[in-house]
Amino acid sequence: MDWDKLRVFHAVAEAGSFTHAGDTLNLSQSAVSRQISALEEALSVPLFHRHARGLILTEQGEALNRTVREVFAKLAMTEALLAESKEKPAGRLKVTTTHSFGVTWLAPRLKHFLHDYPDVSVTLLLDDTDLDLAMREADVAIRMHPPRQPDLVQRSLGEIHWQIWASADYLKTAGMPERPEDLDQHRLVLFGDRKPPVADVNWLAEIGRRDGTARRGVMEVNSLQAMLVAIRSGIGIGAVPDYLVSDQTGLVQLLPGVKTPKIDMYFVYPEELRNSKRISVFRDFLIAQIATKS
Repeated sequence: MDWDKLRVFHAVAEAGSFTHAGDTLNLSQSAVSRQISALEEALSVPLFHRHARGLILTEQGEALNRTVREVFAKLAMTEALLAESKEKPAGRLKVTTTHSFGVTWLAPRLKHFLHDYPDVSVTLLLDDTDLDLAMREADVAIRMHPPRQPDLVQRSLGEIHWQIWASADYLKTAGMPERPEDLDQHRLVLFGDRKPPVADVNWLAEIGRRDGTARRGVMEVNSLQAMLVAIRSGIGIGAVPDYLVSDQTGLVQLLPGVKTPKIDMYFVYPEELRNSKRISVFRDFLIAQIATKS
């Protein structure tokens, strides 16, 4: 099989259309179509179902794309390792983590890392679902749970704790809860999504409820950052991870004696990248930043 045709096939399979793949490859739509037709002719199997809404891989196309994706992922990993200097870290580092942690905590600190390692560039991929590190969707991950994939190296980065907050304006009107049971008389801001970024995200809805049911939220939103904005605006009481609240202006921490869940945070990367200097210096940078509590 011709490598150029496989490269075009992979781009089409990922993009779902000849036009979008052509934009990625800087080729015309007709050139992309000819390459795919030639590959199908060489293999004597159809690789795509063609219809008005785009392209769908056939069963044979799915099988080929799985192999091609893995091959190109391994090639990208090898290319990165070969390009990296033995004397100093260099090359692109793809980092993935949850949206709220990436925006609020990690992104503001990356300037220090990039200053210290000018030959390294960073691609930050924020996603509340786990990207596949084995398939090189990212090089490293900062996860809020132990890794579920095999053959991944993990390093504990410590714990994140929850805190309960309300705005001072809200408390003037609604009063101060003294016990978890008092939350029954208050408006709650909760996380509303089937795929939360961390486990036990809505634990505040359940504490102090002896019948085992959960309180309803006056507002639900699928973003921890938006939850904090809603809490700060006076909509109600909510619990968010401590890294979100660097500015406590206008906020009051509630029920400080309540035992709250903790989030175990991990630095994760594939075994093949164990000796990468980019990864080792980034790991050490994270550990140092977390230790400073800055």
